[in-house]
Amino acid sequence: MARSGLAAAARVAHWADTALGPGRDSAGSDGKGTLSEATAERAARDLGLTVTQVRADWDTARLAGLVEVHGDSARPGWRLRAWDRDDSAVLRGWVALFDAWSLAHPEPEQHEHGAVADVVSALPQVLSFLQLSAGPVPVEQLLDLLEQRVTELRTERCEIPYGPQPAPAAEALAAEARAAEDTPLAPLLDWALHALASVGALTCGDGQATLTPLGSWAVWVKLEQICVAAQSPAGNIEQSAEAMLRGCAQLRPNAARDEYRAWLAARPVVSAVSELLGAARGDDALLRGLAFEALRVVGAPAEPDVRAVLDQPTLRPYALLWLAEHDGIDPEDAHEVLTRDEATWLWVDTAAAVADHGEAPMLVRHLESSVQPTVPALLDEVRAVGHPRTVQVLVALAAAHPDPALAKAVRRAAFQVHTGGS
Repeated sequence: MARSGLAAAARVAHWADTALGPGRDSAGSDGKGTLSEATAERAARDLGLTVTQVRADWDTARLAGLVEVHGDSARPGWRLRAWDRDDSAVLRGWVALFDAWSLAHPEPEQHEHGAVADVVSALPQVLSFLQLSAGPVPVEQLLDLLEQRVTELRTERCEIPYGPQPAPAAEALAAEARAAEDTPLAPLLDWALHALASVGALTCGDGQATLTPLGSWAVWVKLEQICVAAQSPAGNIEQSAEAMLRGCAQLRPNAARDEYRAWLAARPVVSAVSELLGAARGDDALLRGLAFEALRVVGAPAEPDVRAVLDQPTLRPYALLWLAEHDGIDPEDAHEVLTRDEATWLWVDTAAAVADHGEAPMLVRHLESSVQPTVPALLDEVRAVGHPRTVQVLVALAAAHPDPALAKAVRRAAFQVHTGGS
């Protein structure tokens, strides 16, 4: 259903990708993502559509993330790149369109904006009721529910700010509140239902509304996310990415993944990914590894941002492993995508995390995970790779290792790195 509903939008997006090519302007100069007249007419000729159809499909493609507009140009979104191989990308694209239903089918201009905003805020409860009803629901019943929810929203918020207000501002706020309250909600519910129908979330007719299977699934997923977010096992849901990751450091892998899911469910994917990568860029190697574990829970939506950090030496080995696993390579074999230097850098970075947060026996065991066949070979390559924590790691390893001869060799290597000797 999602593929079918987005097929026309994907067709226009693929056309733009193929016909216009990278670096070509494909959106209007107003910066709003509107196709230029010449481009729309060319697309209509090539695809056998009207200009109106092309513009409508383009708008859908933008809302679904199949194209990304930057100023007066556009480029393919990751969902379009993954369209043929990743069903989850298609579903995420449709959910993005579903979330933007009020933009996909804008309200008539005569409606009062405050009342429209109230209805948009109240619709999730209406949709939840439709989902739980699992069948047709009379529109009159939905209207009753909508009116109750809108009344609750208006009661919960303070329409007039506390404290003294200039008379004109207070009067203007009061007038806006009265205008919203005086607006009948039945026409707005009708608009909302038809807007949701236009994106394939529900059907309406004969005075009843019914969620489509796709709409029911989407609402169920959102309800599940709310429940997961409300049951954050370790209570880190409101923390920053760095604080959340530190809170997960002592959890078992499954418990940590539950915490990542709860944290992610409570915020937009784009900002969550950005915040996780920000934490990964810090000085704490442990957080770097945990951030990419959290990004594994994010999955495909994180791919563009992970690819974008490949040119950052600190993050490159982690990003390469993440992308290899995302492309279907077995995690046990993913390390093969790393060069010898990248694998050595990652070994030092992981050792730094163990030295900072683990115990001495863990650091000794980590020595056995190096790709080099001998300790002298490892020390030579560790010195050459230039990790900023090399000295501290070698000193900690020398202090932890029970073999006096090996510990001496490691201390000598640490001294050589520290003094710049060989």
